Amino acid sequence: MAEAVAAYLHYLSIILLFALLTLEHRLFKLPLDLDRARSLMRLDIAYGLSAGLVLASGAARLVWYGKGLAYYLHNSLFHAKLGLFILVGLLSILPTLVFFNWRNDLRAGRVPQVSARLGRLVIMTIRLELLLLLILPLLAALMARGFGVIG
Repeated sequence: MAEAVAAYLHYLSIILLFALLTLEHRLFKLPLDLDRARSLMRLDIAYGLSAGLVLASGAARLVWYGKGLAYYLHNSLFHAKLGLFILVGLLSILPTLVFFNWRNDLRAGRVPQVSARLGRLVIMTIRLELLLLLILPLLAALMARGFGVIG
C-alpha cells in the first residue's frame, strides 16, 4: 500500500509541477498588470515547492520502493532523467529571479517593468523547461521496461 501511495504522490507532484509551469507560461505576457505579476510570483513559489515534492517523492521511491536503489544507480536513463530534472531546475532560476525582483514594486502597488528582451528570455526559458519536462516520462517509461541498464 505504501508503495502505491508513494507512486501516486510522485505522479501527482509531477502533474502539479507541469500544470504550474504551464500557468506561468500562460500568464507571462507583456505588458504586465499588477494582478498577473502577483499571480506569477505566487505561481513560481508553488512551482518551486512542487519541484521539491517531485524530488522528495522520487527519492522515497528510489530508496524504499520500486526496483531498488542498485537498479536505478546502474541505469543510464535514470542518470539522464535526474540530469534533465536538475537542468530544468537550473533553468528555472532565471524566471524565479525575475519574479523575485518584482517584490518591492508589488509591495508598493506598482506594476514591475520588464524589457521586451528580458520578457522574451523568460518566456523562452519557460518553454524550454516545459519541453525538457516532456522528455522525463519517456525516460521513465523506458527505464521501467529495463532499458538503460549499465553492465
